[in-house]
Amino acid sequence: MPIYEYRCLHCQKNFEKLVLTSRKEVIVCPDCHDHHVEKQLSTFGLKLSGGKDPFDHARSSSPSSCGSCSSKNCSTCRS
Repeated sequence: MPIYEYRCLHCQKNFEKLVLTSRKEVIVCPDCHDHHVEKQLSTFGLKLSGGKDPFDHARSSSPSSCGSCSSKNCSTCRS
């Protein structure tokens, strides 16, 4: 069940709504109760299973010790 972001065209309020994909429902603004809303494009957070942050490698600007990155904190440098 995805959560979508909407913007009310009447009062300009941004809000989120959990939408069941199995049925068609009219989305209304929680503030003004108007049904003229538009779905917004949004970003989402992603964390891969396994516990390691795949982008940790590129975040640090420390000098390299393994030669393949710019971080002493990556899994290659620590091993």
